[in-house]
Amino acid sequence: MKKIYVIHENDNWVLPLRVAFEKLNLPFEEWFIGDLTLDLSSIPPDGVFYNRMSASAHTREHRYAPEMTANVLAWLERHGRQVINGRRALQLELRKSEQYVSLQQFAIPHPKTIVSNHVKSLPKAVDQLNKFPFILKPNRGGKGEGVQLFNSKESLIQSIENNQIGESLDGIWLVQEYVKPADGRIVRAEFVGGEFLYAVSIDTQNGFQLCPADSCNIGDAFCPADKTESTNKFIIQDDYENTDLQKYAEFLRANDIAVGALEYVEDVNGDKWVYDVNTNTNYNSGAERKSKNTNEGMFEIAKFLGSELNRITKQDLKRA
Repeated sequence: MKKIYVIHENDNWVLPLRVAFEKLNLPFEEWFIGDLTLDLSSIPPDGVFYNRMSASAHTREHRYAPEMTANVLAWLERHGRQVINGRRALQLELRKSEQYVSLQQFAIPHPKTIVSNHVKSLPKAVDQLNKFPFILKPNRGGKGEGVQLFNSKESLIQSIENNQIGESLDGIWLVQEYVKPADGRIVRAEFVGGEFLYAVSIDTQNGFQLCPADSCNIGDAFCPADKTESTNKFIIQDDYENTDLQKYAEFLRANDIAVGALEYVEDVNGDKWVYDVNTNTNYNSGAERKSKNTNEGMFEIAKFLGSELNRITKQDLKRA
């Protein structure tokens, strides 16, 4: 029997998806990539494969899970299996610089960014950017880890000399224009199955770590779970308007991202600047319960995966 296979490295993020599968009576199996062996000469099972690998896997001691996932996806695609968020999606999840290059193809504005592959070149990158304040971020990040705001080149140089800038897993750093949110919040436009789900507004005043999941390994200050019902850190915008939504959908479709989100900052002029593409999207159930929007993110993902499973099952019956 065909199943839905969920490829992941974080049990906590999959908990609400399991509940949704069970409610919909959908057959599923999980492939945990934190510890996996793969026989490349074997034939994968048939079904729908949903890739939920995250760039932040290294923060959970799964440093090479994304690299292993790339091998798994190549193996699945070699055998013609239906993969949701395939290799291109994983590529963008792990490389913010390539996100920006692709955004340019769809005329979606992003903050000006200078790429550098050596710490010693960062001051030169600041000169090229010539915008203050600015943000320094690793090309391969996750959960906002390693993102720092600097007011001057001198302060960056001091941080470098004091070994305070951390590391970039792939050795590439981004020096980026800082766009100040007009209201102190950023917006995350969520899509499931290529269709807009809803937009969630997120308070940024306590820092750049903005994981919306009910269970994140970054502490309560940045990831309010259901126990903090009174928080307004995550708010679903019920009367949301964005003339760029069609562009966002086209961008996601072209990059093999069926489930994902674009995060942007809206400045004082009302201009929207996309600074992150997330292919391992999570949802805050507390914010969903407070919203007029009745969509529940994980339930919508489960429904979409169920429809894909039903579609390929019918295709096989027609061939038979």
